[in-house]
Amino acid sequence: MRKLFLLLVSHGVALMIGFAAGIYVLPILVEPEGPSEAEIAQSSSSASYKAVIREDLEGHDFVHWGRGEFAIGSQSIALMGEVAPGPDYKLYLTPRFVETEAEFEAIKAQSRRIGDVKTFTNFLVSVPADVNIDDYSSVVVWCERFGEFITAAEYRAAQ
Repeated sequence: MRKLFLLLVSHGVALMIGFAAGIYVLPILVEPEGPSEAEIAQSSSSASYKAVIREDLEGHDFVHWGRGEFAIGSQSIALMGEVAPGPDYKLYLTPRFVETEAEFEAIKAQSRRIGDVKTFTNFLVSVPADVNIDDYSSVVVWCERFGEFITAAEYRAAQ
């Protein structure tokens, strides 16, 4: 009986570890090809704002992080850099800079979801025509499925 219990526990733990690893690895396996260097360069050259991701953000940890520079324009937002792989990432514009889950959740209703982040190294997201980037001050990458802060950068002072 003890042996059966130990087998069930060990297999249960292995199953949980495998499930967690699958959640992390699956987005990497199904990641589409990212934008070309030329597309990123074109978006960056026409951008109204640039914003560097600080690597000391309070919300960063070994699983949730970003590094690089955003180029924010009226037609597109590009990241020249990388974000930690994960599922269901969304790009938001926010009225003020945030660096934690709790801070973002407090202003999520006033923020604007711009689109899906499908690649983890260099991405390009189109800005909807009805969005005025000057109405916001920061960009946030957020994991919608798990409610996790990934990264953020401030591109202009909040008003």
